[in-house]
Amino acid sequence: MPGFEIPDDALEERFITGGGPGGQNVNKVATTVQLRVDLFRLGLPPHAYRKIRELAGSRLTSGNQIVIQASRFRTQEANRQDARDRLAEMIAKAHQRDARRIATKPGKAAKARRVDSKKARSTVKQGRGKVSMD
Repeated sequence: MPGFEIPDDALEERFITGGGPGGQNVNKVATTVQLRVDLFRLGLPPHAYRKIRELAGSRLTSGNQIVIQASRFRTQEANRQDARDRLAEMIAKAHQRDARRIATKPGKAAKARRVDSKKARSTVKQGRGKVSMD
């Protein structure tokens, strides 16, 4: 949301060494950023709070923190910006309300088709019964 400001006390950044292959530098330089966000300190409205918990998925800890790890770029600053952009995008999605679903009932033709298919299935199953020798 354009008017939503993320408070600095809700964020915690930690720089860690990147994992996986990457040459000699990967084990020496801590360029991967791990951004932890406390959901309670964001001050989200109830509908956005519920939605962001759903959007976070496995990135949500038991202590109601979202952990975003960014290691796409080679510099700390670029990864920091990437993590913050991903967080802002997640918050913007959480503020969007879903369209209300309008409940509808099936029409007469749909009910008739359903009943006809059930009758056809019933006759198929009745034909599988024990054979009687009359």
